Amino acid sequence: MKVTVVGSGAVGASCAEYIAMKNFAAEVVLVDIKEGFAEGKAMDLMQTASLNGFDTKITGTTGDYSKTAGSKVAVITSGIPRKPGMTREELIGINAGIVKEVAENLVKHSPNIILVVVSNPMDTMAYLVHKISGLPKERIIGMGGALDSARFKYRLAEALNCPISDVDGMVIAAHSDTGMVPLISQATRNGIPVSEFLSEEQQNYVVEETKVGGATLTKLLGTSAWYAPGAAVSVMVQSILCDWKKMIPCSLLLNGEYGQSDICLGVPAIIGKNGVEKIVEVPLTAAEKEKFATAAAAVREVNGDLK
Repeated sequence: MKVTVVGSGAVGASCAEYIAMKNFAAEVVLVDIKEGFAEGKAMDLMQTASLNGFDTKITGTTGDYSKTAGSKVAVITSGIPRKPGMTREELIGINAGIVKEVAENLVKHSPNIILVVVSNPMDTMAYLVHKISGLPKERIIGMGGALDSARFKYRLAEALNCPISDVDGMVIAAHSDTGMVPLISQATRNGIPVSEFLSEEQQNYVVEETKVGGATLTKLLGTSAWYAPGAAVSVMVQSILCDWKKMIPCSLLLNGEYGQSDICLGVPAIIGKNGVEKIVEVPLTAAEKEKFATAAAAVREVNGDLK
């Protein structure tokens, strides 16, 4: 099966690399607007194939969406970061224009496609794609929760001083420092609540470090992260193409679930060959419900900038 990745920067190239190395896709097509950039990234990645033992074909194109025709899944990473002096409205206006054009081109050439949205602000960009693409809601998925949950499990394992395979936990709500809700009440080590191992102070530390996970990396790197976002996307795409039906927290259009409608927010869902096969409603504490509602209000405010 064919997978398209739009945007060949660090995140897009990382997505393509992880997808290719896992050997579950026949072809990955990289698309970029910069002349020769996607072609160069594709060639560089293909030159690792014999070294890394994969047979996935990787090709690149400068804006020729006809080469994406027949894609089962496409990943949208394109957009610009917020620059000094730029208002939130300006950022959303620019990225909304980019994401809209990309989504329309992808659907034109692959009408049965499933779209995975990575571009920021992610929840708002996923909502935009729902409004303009004409695709069924189960075929549009925002990436945020998968990445945030991976960062949560990293911090849990760090605090517990244990292998990361021992821990489980997820993050819901918005893909932002202030809007994400790490479900510490449901986090476990081999099925045992982490509250049996960690003090309340330690649990609060894990939650707060998870929420600023992206900002911490940006401060250290001077730019956004790319390895973990790429890996998060590859897991989602693999669950679709292999029909694994993994439960993955991701940003989805809600229709009454969790008390919200006409908004994209991070919630756990079963992801398979049809995209979103089921939204899973997990019981939340009163405090978690309140935080979820607060996050929804903030995302709605940002969505208003689309107008």
